[in-house]
Amino acid sequence: MIVHAVEPFNVEPPRAALAASIVTDTSTFFVRNHGPIPETEPREWRLRVRGEVEHSLELSLSELRSRFPVRETVATIQCAGNRRDGLMRVRDIPGELPWGAGAVSTATWTGVRLRDVLAAAGPTAHAEHVEFEARDVSHIASPPQRFGGSVPMSKAHGDEVLLVWEMNGEPLPAVHGAPLRVVVPGYIGARSVKWVDRITVMPRPSDNFFQTTAYRLLPAEADPGIPGHEMGFSLGPLAVNSDVLVPSEDEIPRAGPKTIRGYALAGEAHGLARVDVSTDEGRNWTQATMEKQASPWAWRHWHLTLDLPPGQVPISARAWDTSATVQPEAPIQLWNPKGYMNNAWAHRWLCVRR
Repeated sequence: MIVHAVEPFNVEPPRAALAASIVTDTSTFFVRNHGPIPETEPREWRLRVRGEVEHSLELSLSELRSRFPVRETVATIQCAGNRRDGLMRVRDIPGELPWGAGAVSTATWTGVRLRDVLAAAGPTAHAEHVEFEARDVSHIASPPQRFGGSVPMSKAHGDEVLLVWEMNGEPLPAVHGAPLRVVVPGYIGARSVKWVDRITVMPRPSDNFFQTTAYRLLPAEADPGIPGHEMGFSLGPLAVNSDVLVPSEDEIPRAGPKTIRGYALAGEAHGLARVDVSTDEGRNWTQATMEKQASPWAWRHWHLTLDLPPGQVPISARAWDTSATVQPEAPIQLWNPKGYMNNAWAHRWLCVRR
């Protein structure tokens, strides 16, 4: 794993590790934290649901398991800072982690639908947003506060949004949010709140720091050190994205046929239409083969065999979604002061031996 910070713990796998399987092994699933991993006693833990509801709830983990239908889904989670290193090559982004293309992973998640729990609480007519609050306290906020964020009620009611206690067939590890986390497929990873123990139904979006100040897409001229909620907008749905996973960064392939592999991911409510690959910096493109998708909320791996000449060979990849949206060409078009949402064409230079 590539370690970006020890405390709070932030790591990503190398690109090639993500190519091993559609479902990412738990040991190589990226980790994004904003504070220390909280210590929780599962038997004492309770989930509290409150706010614009007719009946406040307090549920143990065993009550969640027994009271609501258990669901399973394969879903990809991507950090809003995924591929930030590409934006950093355009211009420096002080104070932010240099995430590569590995701040994205896919798992099989088991839990209950958020909408079933909300239905038991009975949202009122003023219920427009659902806030998740975690047990971890982050000193990134001033003053320090618990991590949190919200999604619109329309998203919270989706079949795909789960409260999960199991990951890849095993109990959810502490580093990934045990005893309970939210999984919000199609949205930035910050909305899939870990260690969640409070859910508040609200008439407006959360006022948590990580909703109102962090995870906002600011205009290029903004100063991220000066709070200004009127600037930019709060991030939610993901944009179409892709990257090249194989060959690995340290591989020097021989000239001749070589299989190029990667991933592609569509954002909220869109599917993937195709992935194109170029070896001449975008003048000509060849369509890659997309592999089977595990669920509508999972990425798709793709592959293409190319006849590589010796020397420096540029590999570019771009994905299209079913709305005909395609990745933009260059990171310079996307640079922003926090380094979020880099979905420019994936670029890799291969040094090919004779």
